[in-house]
Amino acid sequence: MSNLEYHNPVLLKETVDGLNIKPNGVYVDVTFGGGGHSKEILSRLGAEGKLFAFDQDEDAWNNELRDDRFTLIPENFRYIKRFLRFHGIKQVDGILGDFGVSSHQFDVPQRGFSTRFDADLDMRMSKKNDIDAYTVVNQYDEANLKRVFLEYGELKNAAALARTIVEARTTKNIKTSEELKLVLQRFLPEKVKNKVLAQIYQAIRIEVNQEIEVLKEFLVQTLEVLKPQGRLSLISYHSLEDRLVKRFIKNGMFEGEPERDVFGNFTVPMKPIGKLIVPTDAEIAINNRARSAKLRIAEKL
Repeated sequence: MSNLEYHNPVLLKETVDGLNIKPNGVYVDVTFGGGGHSKEILSRLGAEGKLFAFDQDEDAWNNELRDDRFTLIPENFRYIKRFLRFHGIKQVDGILGDFGVSSHQFDVPQRGFSTRFDADLDMRMSKKNDIDAYTVVNQYDEANLKRVFLEYGELKNAAALARTIVEARTTKNIKTSEELKLVLQRFLPEKVKNKVLAQIYQAIRIEVNQEIEVLKEFLVQTLEVLKPQGRLSLISYHSLEDRLVKRFIKNGMFEGEPERDVFGNFTVPMKPIGKLIVPTDAEIAINNRARSAKLRIAEKL
């Protein structure tokens, strides 16, 4: 399988441009995947430059690049500070993140990420995860299921969805995606079936992989890991992620507002660079998965 087949990188040029690469700088790609963004970064680095990449997905490790300037760290990027220090790196010049699910994860039926296939309920981005989609669907109580659908799927009928699942599994456990669709059939009218299913799957996937907690932990660490004038270049695919990234860039926090100084000015750790960037119609035509991508670039002050 070619790396492009594994994952077609979104906003490739724009994301790497956002890093404002110095030939001898040190950079991190926290979502290595098929290596598309990493290859582009390496193409702009000189002999003294360094690139570290993170990926927790065992399938992605087969795409490791043969380049003396490159190091693949087979871990979740929530541990960015710890593993960079392990490699003797305290601060870097730029960090790139392309969040969400890779094309490969969607296209391999047994991973359970896609609504298109019948598969065991899994959705783990790393096989080391203790919790999978089966656990969420069959072992979470009604209140917890409602929370997952409401917070992560933004589904207005979260309570009814949770109640229906809990009632259905009293007869037998729900083991596959087709069984889950069958249980929730009355919530899936043909007109909106794909949209609602996508929201349900998104909610379960975020819970399984702790995606919101991971993103928050990562963002907080970037303030220590980035050098002054270091760049963040981050692509989000749904509003929950994008809101967190936007607020963090604006305020350096996820809720509330930063403290004001004696003159009434906010003191913030970052500044946004340019405006929100989204894919062109031409890119979406080539790569449909790019349609919901939002790129935000920031510089540490």
